[in-house]
Amino acid sequence: MLQPTPPPPPDAVAFPGDAALQAAFLAWQDGLARERRMAANTVEAYGRDVRQFLGHRLARHGTPDIPSLIALKPRDVRAFMAARRAAEVGGRSLMRALAGIRSFARHLERESHGTVAALGAVRSPKVERRLPRPIPISAAKAMTGTELRAGEDREPWVLARDAAVLALLYGSGLRISEALGLSRRDAPVPGIDSVTVTGKGAKMRMVPVLPAVSQAMAAYLAACPYALAPEGPLFVGAKGGPLSPRIIQYAVASLRGALGLPPSATPHALRHSFATHLLGRQGELRAIQELLGHASLSTTQLYTKVDATRLMDAFDAAHPRAGANATRRAPGSGERSPAG
Repeated sequence: MLQPTPPPPPDAVAFPGDAALQAAFLAWQDGLARERRMAANTVEAYGRDVRQFLGHRLARHGTPDIPSLIALKPRDVRAFMAARRAAEVGGRSLMRALAGIRSFARHLERESHGTVAALGAVRSPKVERRLPRPIPISAAKAMTGTELRAGEDREPWVLARDAAVLALLYGSGLRISEALGLSRRDAPVPGIDSVTVTGKGAKMRMVPVLPAVSQAMAAYLAACPYALAPEGPLFVGAKGGPLSPRIIQYAVASLRGALGLPPSATPHALRHSFATHLLGRQGELRAIQELLGHASLSTTQLYTKVDATRLMDAFDAAHPRAGANATRRAPGSGERSPAG
């Protein structure tokens, strides 16, 4: 029985352009890797996008060359984007494709071939912001304790330290950089019901501290073997220096495995969970914005979409008419429409 002929490797596929354009393309890719030190996967993706654009031009206007690219019209670029959209390519991939084409165009300009003015008239495609992925309440609570990691070969004070950091992320909605940026004098120990943190743009905000967080902090400070200077870091590593965020990421990875959580369960997901769970308990959106330190309310409003999705999924699962007659999301929208 004859075996199917395997597809040729990418390098063997005819380049969709003339020799001069191909030489410019290869020089551009080499520059991305050597001079700009882009990751190999990024260089490959950019190259693939530009080749697809050139293939689009080849199919409609003959073999592309450098002069024909310099003379591009905005409608030519939009036609390619529309074709990719029709092929169900997502917004993020379209944005990357346009970025790759623009990068190649800048290379042509640097090499004195001319300016592809058409690209300046083409807007980047809109990309739907990814919704935060909160951690279930029971799992989030478990991550802020020490019990799940009791069997690990770690010093008890290290487990207490990690639990205190994670308690701040979930209990007060801090970014990991904000938690690790706290000094010893700012430790939210029992009797202190708030802490001031420095967020993005060096903006300071005050956030409340729950008793459970204060207790976790007290347990860590009681177990810590180092004498922490008041002006020094609150959280320290095994040798007494500032704690690296990577250590907390490793701790969360261990907890994630123990709890059977997806890869999206990261330290930052605890902050997402803080906001989502507050909103689910009737928290006021403006207050949550202030607690998170968001400059724009639109950023905080993402959590309303998360909560709405959760509520509708619960509705579908619990309503007596769920199933064939349940409400469903309308294709291509975030809304629901009656089945049938």
